Amino acid sequence: MSPTTLALLFLAGLVGGFIDAIAGGGGLITVPALLAVGLPPQIALGTNKFQSSCGTIIAVTRYLRAGMMKTPWLWVAVICSFLASMAGVHVLSIISNDTLKKIIPWMLAAVAIYTALNPKFGIHQGLRKFPLIAFALIFGCILGFYDGFFGPGTGSFWTVACVALLGLDLRHATGYTKAVNLASNLGALVIFIFMHSVNYTAGAAMIAGQLIGAQLGSGLVIKHGAKFIRPVFLCVVFALTAKLIWNGFHQ
Repeated sequence: MSPTTLALLFLAGLVGGFIDAIAGGGGLITVPALLAVGLPPQIALGTNKFQSSCGTIIAVTRYLRAGMMKTPWLWVAVICSFLASMAGVHVLSIISNDTLKKIIPWMLAAVAIYTALNPKFGIHQGLRKFPLIAFALIFGCILGFYDGFFGPGTGSFWTVACVALLGLDLRHATGYTKAVNLASNLGALVIFIFMHSVNYTAGAAMIAGQLIGAQLGSGLVIKHGAKFIRPVFLCVVFALTAKLIWNGFHQ
């Protein structure tokens, strides 16, 4: 790859890492960038998991130190998410995900509308409506599998579930989400590496940007909390919804 291409991938990694650390959805930037430099779709997805995992490790480390991951039974969700994402990638290699491509944009649209119509969504802690261990098991398996099989919007679904069902504020929901996202990214990455679907040169260039972006984004979340996360979260969900609907229409 040329120095110019690597520099563009570095910038994409930086912006993607910044967005991902705050509200998820960094793949909106990084996956199109990897496809734009000529990588086949499967290798682009594998390389994206490789580079995003490194940025997420930075965010998770900072959130852990800030006390944003003290939710009991989180480790169960992490393990379930890791294993389920491996299963999701395996199933993806066997069957098509065309049905999900049609359904998911409308599910994301519902998430965006629900969040937009609830101005106090995640600003303060609420009441828990779901047992912690059951939440970890059920959503760890379902969303972990989904992340490996399809992926777009996983962080958004986790965040809304944490706020709506566990009563977490957006700050702590972001910490929970990053932990399980890292697990599903790593689980999927294991399978992508096994399938030789990672371009390490492109991934290394993006990782350099990811480390900076994740550091900046996580710092802003820790400093400003829910009132900062909410508008970014909404923008990411609306943008992801529009992109998926456009892709479906274009195809």
